[in-house]
Amino acid sequence: MRIISGSYKGRAIHPPKNFKARPTTDFAKESLFNILNNNFDFSEMKALDLFSGTGSISYELASRGSTDIVSVELNYNHYAFIKKTAIELQFLQIKVIRADVFKYLKTCNKTFDFIFADPPYDMEKIDTIPDIILERKILEEGGWMILEHGSKNNFNDHPNFKEQRIYGSVNFSIFESFKND
Repeated sequence: MRIISGSYKGRAIHPPKNFKARPTTDFAKESLFNILNNNFDFSEMKALDLFSGTGSISYELASRGSTDIVSVELNYNHYAFIKKTAIELQFLQIKVIRADVFKYLKTCNKTFDFIFADPPYDMEKIDTIPDIILERKILEEGGWMILEHGSKNNFNDHPNFKEQRIYGSVNFSIFESFKND
């Protein structure tokens, strides 16, 4: 795993061998950030990284200049790895929270311009994530929420669905918050 671009471009990140996380592939991550790069100013972006796993998305955001990043991960080993790596890279803008994502979202009183969620593809409640975020108004008007998922999920009929991108076995569904959400 590596940081694709920004001030830490090319920096390799080495999670322990026993990690259970499935990091977003470098190819999919590079494609995702090309889309984001054309639509957002990272230096002004408030970002939320849900089901953070290895922290790959948070590091990428920090490397590109995001100054306000919240990374939420329940697994203690993953949480500790993200926290340790963020300190080593001096990414002080990454706030790492150890919590169940659904419980975090219920109590979150902050809003974000960009939310990335990479839950386990077989998670039962995966289809509820966009609705929870939009109903709780956690996503800023005009902000994007991107859900990484497998091929079984289809969000094309969701009222806030913007588009879907497919990179091999990785699917990104993009949702946008509108004024009346």
